[in-house]
Amino acid sequence: MVNNFQLPPMGYGPGSQPPEEDGTELEYMQMPQDMRTYTTHYPEVELSDELKPALDLLACLSEACVQVAEGVDVEPFDLSKLDAPNRALIAETMGSGEVAMKVRGLPSIKVQESVFAGVWMLQAAGLDAIEVGSVPRIARTSAFKPMRAGQGADAPRNPAVVNAPPLLVELEDKSKAYVPGADAHVINLTLLPHTEEDLVWLDVALGQGATDILSRGYGNCRVTATALPHVWRVQFFNSMDTLILDTFEVTEMPEVALAANEDLIDSGERLREVLEAIQ
Repeated sequence: MVNNFQLPPMGYGPGSQPPEEDGTELEYMQMPQDMRTYTTHYPEVELSDELKPALDLLACLSEACVQVAEGVDVEPFDLSKLDAPNRALIAETMGSGEVAMKVRGLPSIKVQESVFAGVWMLQAAGLDAIEVGSVPRIARTSAFKPMRAGQGADAPRNPAVVNAPPLLVELEDKSKAYVPGADAHVINLTLLPHTEEDLVWLDVALGQGATDILSRGYGNCRVTATALPHVWRVQFFNSMDTLILDTFEVTEMPEVALAANEDLIDSGERLREVLEAIQ
């Protein structure tokens, strides 16, 4: 049977045409790359009785992941009493995951998610601990403590500040009316007309809270608490650090920073796998 297939016409496509007379060539935008992915890492250790505290702790962390996913609150695990070899084994096993946080205060607390989603490393002066949960408690409870108080509608403005004041009124209204567990209220600045002066004015009007979050995956997401309760600035950047989405969210904690129950269950299973591989 003869089909209707035809060869494409000659003289089309990349490289088929002579270069322009000025010698310039078409330049293509660099494509995103280097997405972070999880790979299992098994610590190389020689088993001995001295490492029993670290191995017991890994078993407890595995159980805690499942308990938290089922709605049970689990107290943080204190690492300060581990000796150097046991602490080193925990550090090597935990690694560094996608989400990092800084909670300002006295003392400031550095938070780093491990490679096991929902398992968080907390460090500060007098603090060395692991917490299991969707997000560390301190990141929630201290989020809106003002590090820089917001000036509200009294923030000084110039004629270039046009659309920001109505946005502030909306954010203040949603902040006062927020009920724990309610759906997030999102204002997408990317889709709204605004000037640079509008954004600067909103920053002064809202102030700055205590919690800063960076989530690294396919690009970065930067989350900053304002000094207005339940109001967060959430900015998404692509892998070339270009801002692609700029929003305010009125919520207890933006979803991008949370470990889901499914993540916690998966972390519990992977911790068991690592523990079995070590033993």
